[in-house]
Amino acid sequence: MTHRILIVDDDLHIREVIRVALKKAGMSVTEARDGKEALTRFASDRPDLIVLDIGMPEFDGLDVCREIRKSSDVPILFLSARDDEIDRILGLEIGGDDYVTKPFSPRELVARVNVILRRMSARGSNGTQATAALTQGNLSVDPEQHVATFAGHPLRLTAIEFGILRAFLTRPASVFSREQIMSAAYQLNIQVSDRTIDSHIRNIRAKLAAVNCDNVIETVHGVGFKLGRCELQA
Repeated sequence: MTHRILIVDDDLHIREVIRVALKKAGMSVTEARDGKEALTRFASDRPDLIVLDIGMPEFDGLDVCREIRKSSDVPILFLSARDDEIDRILGLEIGGDDYVTKPFSPRELVARVNVILRRMSARGSNGTQATAALTQGNLSVDPEQHVATFAGHPLRLTAIEFGILRAFLTRPASVFSREQIMSAAYQLNIQVSDRTIDSHIRNIRAKLAAVNCDNVIETVHGVGFKLGRCELQA
């Protein structure tokens, strides 16, 4: 299956570099020059993933992400010319799946796109026995269907967030370091900062708190994180 990618950037050269790299990797590409055109393209083309520049005039990438997240969990990979931790944290907290800073390696960008797409499409289609749903308390994650629920409420998780929760549920008694979480979520030898991992954890906690679960992931100070009780709050 050919994956459809929407590239959104106001710089023609950047769009061209990404387009060439993604097409060389066998993907289909559409483009948008600004935030408003991005929303129009998204509605008409329904891409499998969006490569989205943050720093566009008027309607920027964060505005586009907020608008899309009202109706869709499509994976979003942010681009930014500013290597600013606030941009990184904000981008992930409003629903971004990953973040690449300009100037970037086209090869690394394609690798990150592939990691996210694999997370979304991993359905065990190789004829092996289906993987059973993973549960802890009221939390359930079904790796085959790529569905997560808490007490019957569906959770709208990004691909990376889903991968992190699945890793915790696979080893519910274990304490995970940030490096182990990074490996489980990204799979390839891609480096992200500790603050990026903390952003994903904070985002998962916020989504579970919204359905009355305040104990999904516990912090083990000086070590990392572990799965909590995942129970409804009284």
